[in-house]
Amino acid sequence: MEFKLIIKKINDTLSPEEESVFDLWYSQSAENRDYFAKVQNNYQSDIEDINTEKAWKVIDSRINPGKNQNQFYKYAVAASVVVLLGTGIFYFTKPKEQIIEVAEKPKEIAPGGNRGILTLSNGKQIVLSDISAKDTIAREGEKEEVTIRMDANGVITYTINPDAAVSEADANSFNTLSTPTGGQYNIILADGTKVYLNTVSSIKYPARFDGKERIVELEGEAYFEVAKNKNKPFIVKSDTQSIEVLGTHFNVHAYDNEPSVKTTLLEGSVAVTSKNQKAILKPGQQANVSDNLNRITIRKVDTEAAIAWKNGRFKFDNADLKTVMKQLERWYGIKVEYRGDVSDVRFNGGTFMNKNLSEVLKVLELSNIKFRVEGKTIIVYP
Repeated sequence: MEFKLIIKKINDTLSPEEESVFDLWYSQSAENRDYFAKVQNNYQSDIEDINTEKAWKVIDSRINPGKNQNQFYKYAVAASVVVLLGTGIFYFTKPKEQIIEVAEKPKEIAPGGNRGILTLSNGKQIVLSDISAKDTIAREGEKEEVTIRMDANGVITYTINPDAAVSEADANSFNTLSTPTGGQYNIILADGTKVYLNTVSSIKYPARFDGKERIVELEGEAYFEVAKNKNKPFIVKSDTQSIEVLGTHFNVHAYDNEPSVKTTLLEGSVAVTSKNQKAILKPGQQANVSDNLNRITIRKVDTEAAIAWKNGRFKFDNADLKTVMKQLERWYGIKVEYRGDVSDVRFNGGTFMNKNLSEVLKVLELSNIKFRVEGKTIIVYP
């Protein structure tokens, strides 16, 4: 990680591509997150310790060499220097009456988009926004057993060479597709299974499925359209559960900062296993697995709400406020702070994900909740 990317992150000046690289680095380890926090704290301390007297002398000598200015002008310029260094987006000018103007254009918080990072089995990372449609991304194996391409719609596809011999090392090689904050991405695995990966998520999978089972590992959220193969079950593993299917459509919500893992079935049948318990889902049902419970709970749900993200929408089915705001945090890259008790606030309905955050907040305010935007922090209060 280049140090300048960390400073640009603190000043909120990263490009979408740089944001993807930073988010991946930040999510890889606790050491990275601690390092970022230390740099951020030291940087803010440095800004606070700026000597305004010296700052004034430097600016004054360049604007009006040899002239004296009044005290108001002097400290206004020095204060603006502090703001300039702290954010990188302010400026000051000198009008006729020597009044200092410090201006900032309000910045809209834009929605996320199609962004992802592919990590190959050899450790090479590919920022997918840098790849053109129909490009060959990579070839896996010494004899090109698998070719990875991007199709015309920006979807990653895997093509297997049926004539290539597969070594044991190649059979055990895994790729990982991950999405940063505000990113989503789609992939078609080597068996034809389609995976729609939601923001701040990752899926680890083999370049080709050569064993008796098709096993993938998921962190975050994904929607699966599993290619049918009665002789080779498709298994999705997450932190607290395992899902086994032969061919079906379902959604898995398994973020590590959420209290439970939710599996929602739209078509076919799946078996959810957790802590020696097993439950069979029917279409329209959702299984909940939580560390606080010693059983798998099943309930009927609105499946459209569960997969609304896949169709470019936020859709809330009696959702509590904090659940809603976690979705916005992941999609818009914001932080949320709560002032007062908002535990009884519930939402129904929804809006589109391609809107700026201000438009989404206006929709939520219809439920008698208030928001104040401070940079990329959203203050929520009743």
